[in-house]
Amino acid sequence: MRLFLISCLLCIGCSAKASQIALIIDDMGNNKQDALAFTLPENVVFAILPNKALSTTYSNRAAAQHREVILHMPMESLAGNNQEKNVLLSSMQPQQIIQTLKMALSTVPDAVGVNNHMGSRLTQLTLPMSVTMGFLSEQGLFFVDSRTTKYSKAEIIAKKNGVLSAKRNVFIDHTPSPEQIDKQFQRLLRLSKKYGFAVGIAHPYPQTLKYLKVNLDTLQQHGIELVKLSEVLSSGAAYAYHPKAKSPPVSAD
Repeated sequence: MRLFLISCLLCIGCSAKASQIALIIDDMGNNKQDALAFTLPENVVFAILPNKALSTTYSNRAAAQHREVILHMPMESLAGNNQEKNVLLSSMQPQQIIQTLKMALSTVPDAVGVNNHMGSRLTQLTLPMSVTMGFLSEQGLFFVDSRTTKYSKAEIIAKKNGVLSAKRNVFIDHTPSPEQIDKQFQRLLRLSKKYGFAVGIAHPYPQTLKYLKVNLDTLQQHGIELVKLSEVLSSGAAYAYHPKAKSPPVSAD
């Protein structure tokens, strides 16, 4: 009887484990107003654009907060909006891709991973993604597929190259109205409860940061934990929680 009771208590403890979300703030480094994001909890990940005036400053500042930094790497889009400096293009030779990645990483020196900025064309292509993931594997960097197209091969190719990886489940502020931000944030919470883990991406818009500042503090009340990406990826949880999960509707670049 005693063993039975202990087993029951252990099961209850397991079932009570908090669901987890990882939250990425994209497009960091563009302007001084982005600095408001530094008031968010330190487990919020910053995806910093390379080659911007504040790229290195924000990278160093985030690292000083013990905040996780990833490179928000510009990649070729179907829309042709490829004006970013040092964007990865399908026309590049493998060595050009590697040199472009090295240059970008030099401006975001604290990066422990990468996610794609735009990329609705490039992430569909096997060769440039294989070169990219091979380089990330050599550097020990993880990858998060922003899923700017439902046809992306990035996460699959990352796994084939031994790169720890995950994919974005929800864009919180693709439509940056207060109503839509709340709707998408609640969707992120529902997905985390359903699968145990979910990844959200947001941007440093004033209305988004204001919303997150208030609502991230309420996660514990919902039985949800805000975690760093690397913690979940290194434990394999991102794979375990979404073994057959369908991708959510994909937002535009």
